[in-house]
Amino acid sequence: MEKAQLQRYARLIAGSGLNVKKGQKVVIQCGLDQPEFVAMVVEECYKLGAETVTVKWSYMPVAKLNYIYRSLETLSQVMDIEKAEWQSRVDNLSCLLWLDSDDPDGLSGTDNEKISKANMARYPIIKPYRDAIENKYQWCIAAVPGKEWAHKVFPELPVEEAVEKLWEAILYTSRVTEDPVAEWEKHNAKLAQRCEFLNKYKFDRLEYKSSNGTDFTVGLNQKGIFCGGGETTLGANVYFNPNIPTEEVFTTPMKGRAEGKVVATKPLSYQGKLIENFWVEFKDGKAVKVGAEKNQDLLEKMIAMDEGAAYLGEVALIAYDSPINNTGILFYNTLFDENASCHLALGRGFNNCLENYEQYTNEECNKLGVNNSMIHVDFMIGSKDMSIVGVTTDGKRVQIFKDGNWAI
Repeated sequence: MEKAQLQRYARLIAGSGLNVKKGQKVVIQCGLDQPEFVAMVVEECYKLGAETVTVKWSYMPVAKLNYIYRSLETLSQVMDIEKAEWQSRVDNLSCLLWLDSDDPDGLSGTDNEKISKANMARYPIIKPYRDAIENKYQWCIAAVPGKEWAHKVFPELPVEEAVEKLWEAILYTSRVTEDPVAEWEKHNAKLAQRCEFLNKYKFDRLEYKSSNGTDFTVGLNQKGIFCGGGETTLGANVYFNPNIPTEEVFTTPMKGRAEGKVVATKPLSYQGKLIENFWVEFKDGKAVKVGAEKNQDLLEKMIAMDEGAAYLGEVALIAYDSPINNTGILFYNTLFDENASCHLALGRGFNNCLENYEQYTNEECNKLGVNNSMIHVDFMIGSKDMSIVGVTTDGKRVQIFKDGNWAI
């Protein structure tokens, strides 16, 4: 891949993604796949005035060995050094960047139940740290190609060609042009316009229908708002872009208000494994029945992780005619596939999808209908013929999506 293009991508991530400010600390979490690019991002962060940039490397085969050989007891522990790292994030509100290059099948062969139980044990220990920094720091998820991921996406190509082709797809869908910063400014403005349109209606519910079997209604929160694109931190009031790429406008639905069946239109990569050809049935807001051709047991364990795991935390609207979907590529990666077409998320909702959310505590947001859970898992339901109708509290019906795309 051309170095100048990669430098523009690194500059976009550091500047428009994280929007690093002078004196801030930055933490980058990444695999071993693209060290030269990681170095580019580190340098861009320093050019913007970062005080320190710490890179935390990971390697999925080692993670897999840990899951296989460590006991449930040791996997469930949060070690003192990890607590200290979390406390440092609370004290400094460090910028956090994830550069995702994971193998979609990287944890195949591990014990789903063991991993789930370990995560459930760790969650109550980590949650207070997460709550303390929620909406107060800049973060961003972007991607770089790994060899295993590239081979999964383009199995017919030699590995090096597959990596190059995945680079091209990542840069294209991330709007890395000659001036990506300007492109993202225009893109964010368009997403903001769609949010403004949806928010003026204060919809009571959305009704989804598709010929694949999706027939579903989700209730919206009357204090809720649709968001999309960039976000602004509490306190410091710094604007940043948490997802590169993104095509969605989204909101947090009202907990307990979801009825009917949704059929997934893309596989879900979860805990290093793929859940394929699956569906979820809701009653009184809760996922009461699921089915999948592959890894159904993992899907069942996921919605049983805690009380909130079977409820929805997000409703996201993305045109089927999106740049990501139009590539014709199945990325096997949630960051990309969730932005290809409409999706839902099981688990934790977003406090910042409530009007004046900064006035409420986490507990008050939960009482207002924002779901609470240790998980937040997006899965894709958008299809070529999907219809979405918004219904207002006085019964007015507004066609929001027709034939998979925006009707507004």
